[in-house]
Amino acid sequence: MFSITAHPVNSKTLHSISKLLLCFTLLCTYTAIADDGAFMSKLAKALSPTPSGWSGSSFCDWKNVRCTTNRVTSINIASQSLTGTLPPDLNSLSQLTSLSLQGNALAGALPSLANLSMLQTVFLGGNNFTSIPNGCFQGLTSLQSLSMADSVNLAQWAIPAELTQSTNLVKLDLGNTNLIGTLPDVFDSLLSLQELRLSYNNLTGGLPKTFAGSGIQYLWLNNQKDGFGFSGTIEVLASMTHLSQVWFQKNLFTGAIPDLSNCTTLFDLQLRYNQLTGVVPPSLISLSSLQNVSLDNNMLQGPFPSFGKGVKVTLEGVNSFCRKDSGPCDSRVTTLLDIAKDFGYPVQLARSWIGNDPCNDWSFVVCGAGKIVTVNLAKQNLTGTISPAFANLTDLRNLYLNDNHLGGSIPGGLTNLAQLEVLDVTNNNLSGDAPKFPTKVKFSTTGNPLLGHSGGGGGSGTTPSSDSGDAPSGSPNAISSDFSLSPAWIAGIVVIAVFFVALVLLVFFVGHTKNWYGRLGKVKNLENEKKVLPIIEGECVIMPIHFLRQVTKNFSEENILGRGGFGVVYRGELEDGNKIAVKRMKCGSCKGTKELEAEIVVLRKVRHRHLVAFLGHCIENDERVLVYEYMPQGTLSQHLFSWRENDSTPLSWKQRVTIALDVARGVEYLHRLAQQSFIHRDLKPSNILLGDDMRAKVADFGLVKIIAPGGKDSVWTQVAGTLGYLEPEYAATGRVTRKVDVYAFGVVLMELISGRKALDNSLDEEMWHLVPWFRRIVNNMENILQVTDESLNLDDETMESICKVAELACHCTAPEPHKRPDMGHGVNVLVPLVEQWNPISTHQQEEGCDVIYEENYDMSISEIFSGR
Repeated sequence: MFSITAHPVNSKTLHSISKLLLCFTLLCTYTAIADDGAFMSKLAKALSPTPSGWSGSSFCDWKNVRCTTNRVTSINIASQSLTGTLPPDLNSLSQLTSLSLQGNALAGALPSLANLSMLQTVFLGGNNFTSIPNGCFQGLTSLQSLSMADSVNLAQWAIPAELTQSTNLVKLDLGNTNLIGTLPDVFDSLLSLQELRLSYNNLTGGLPKTFAGSGIQYLWLNNQKDGFGFSGTIEVLASMTHLSQVWFQKNLFTGAIPDLSNCTTLFDLQLRYNQLTGVVPPSLISLSSLQNVSLDNNMLQGPFPSFGKGVKVTLEGVNSFCRKDSGPCDSRVTTLLDIAKDFGYPVQLARSWIGNDPCNDWSFVVCGAGKIVTVNLAKQNLTGTISPAFANLTDLRNLYLNDNHLGGSIPGGLTNLAQLEVLDVTNNNLSGDAPKFPTKVKFSTTGNPLLGHSGGGGGSGTTPSSDSGDAPSGSPNAISSDFSLSPAWIAGIVVIAVFFVALVLLVFFVGHTKNWYGRLGKVKNLENEKKVLPIIEGECVIMPIHFLRQVTKNFSEENILGRGGFGVVYRGELEDGNKIAVKRMKCGSCKGTKELEAEIVVLRKVRHRHLVAFLGHCIENDERVLVYEYMPQGTLSQHLFSWRENDSTPLSWKQRVTIALDVARGVEYLHRLAQQSFIHRDLKPSNILLGDDMRAKVADFGLVKIIAPGGKDSVWTQVAGTLGYLEPEYAATGRVTRKVDVYAFGVVLMELISGRKALDNSLDEEMWHLVPWFRRIVNNMENILQVTDESLNLDDETMESICKVAELACHCTAPEPHKRPDMGHGVNVLVPLVEQWNPISTHQQEEGCDVIYEENYDMSISEIFSGR
């Protein structure tokens, strides 16, 4: 064994050891200070211009640099118009706790932050960084807040797995940073997380299961870009009981809205532009904390939801409610929706099961005398279970569910269907005992290996070999091939079928004719002209020129509504008093023919409540005419700029901001939500029309450009449009992107605020062009009154709203196109200004409007004008 002998240490030796340790400590401290100083010197040289107050040899005395015992703990150089590339050894600042670089134009690779174990807050958004090194966020064990929003130049990257080491993370904002891939299922490691913002990226896939039980309060996954989006159900929200705000708009979510009754602090739920189906749950309607809910453009079904008075709700677009007002659905509809619920409310059912009469052309359903006699859902890729609600279809004769992926058991209540003749469930995943049906029922079950065979009835039995693969799938009236029919039966069926088809065609023709003639009314004959009526050709109505002459009094001057670059618009009045708008282009050399044909192509493809409805057209000899719905209040231009001459009252601010929202929704539809993507190219007040309710619709699609599906987001073309509204880059290069319309929309917002035209050479030269004048004045928002229309009645609430719209206008007209938002952001900003018009509490304001506005563009007003 070894022995250790302790020797006494004299005081001189101890003194020497102490001096050595002190020297070592001082040396380490000096080295660390030298390292911090070396990096700060490199950082100052790398930035242009040198940040304000960064002078002198002591970096700890530099403005917005904080130190503790000569170690850098905080750097804040946000929003100083800085350019340059950061030195790669930033993580040598080992005591750094806060880094704020947002709102500059810093480029190149982001330096690694790895192993900065004391770093708590990082703000990097609004720069031009191009890449993120591997392991950049490794070892950030103290990190609480990471924001990189609007880093639009980043190469595609995925959410880094090492962020799971940041167990103290409270806020993660990676919106508009070119993220790709799926959302990792790691949120059980991020128990402190309260805000997760991943909007405007290229993310796909479903919601992670570890969202369940998390502490997330603000969850923003909205507006994933073209061809991308989260998918699957949103069922996990039901177990996220801390939620306050959920923004899921413009994704690919399917299935039903879950029961959110346990989310007792949820005040804002944005679900528009998804593919959600099913009934709006009563638990959502009665949720006491809810203030805003947006369900537009889904495929929701069932009763029209009636929320409380305090809830701002939007339900526009393609929803499939059984009625247009509140009240119960027809009992047959209720039963079919109960059936669809157990299938998970499939999209193919929601697309067809619209209205309150399932016998009115509902797919997969066949009726006789108003009673449902056949349901054929064969080969529809259905999942879920067979609903017991089928037993409520007491007149059901044929039920085909074969060749799906259905599980569970066959409901025993189906044996009570007295009229049932065929039940085909072959080739599913059913289990349990098979019910015993009467012998008259052809009960086919083969292809379900887990299904018991104790309950086979008569007919073919439970596992007849003849029906294993021949179940009907195409026609709802199809009958299994092993049915034996006599010639007399066949002849009778043929006669009935021919009669039925003839009857359907007759009803269809009469209905369409009545629909269009009812809309267009009757017309009086001009003298010596025979009576002429519109012709229905497919989905388009062709209107003979004689008809249009009749309704416009031979295109009389008194009926002129307006004049444009390619023609004149006339008012047309039908015999019953209804009016239409008729845009006539005299061909001559056929000027305007291209524009007319382009407009017809577009208008036949788009339908939206904020786009002027296209009724028909005429191309005869040298006549080129388009017919639209009539907008009785004329153009926005008349109400903004000519209200005195017209002896009318000026638009109120509430009317103006509502018009702005209507226009934003119409253009958002054109850009992203129609079947194809369109760029308007001529957005301006004279192309914005108003109805009697002063709601706006976008008109004049003669200059529209189509973005090919799956192609680039821009096209090159000859410059066209209106001076004052033209994006500078487009005017210079001819390159058209959606930002052309965004810029023009920003100009329209400025006109709504100021009551001034985009170009007005009657003013002093420095005020001719609205955009630079407006941006220069409101660079300091305290000057907002200088650009505000004198005709507006101003109060604190109105001024707050005007300031928000002014900021949006400046974002939309930012000098650099990539700094401009898309139209979806414009909608998000304007919705709370319109729908929360009444004064709100400070608490609501902080959690509602301000949070909504900061989603994607949170720069200060001074940053906007610098073009960063």
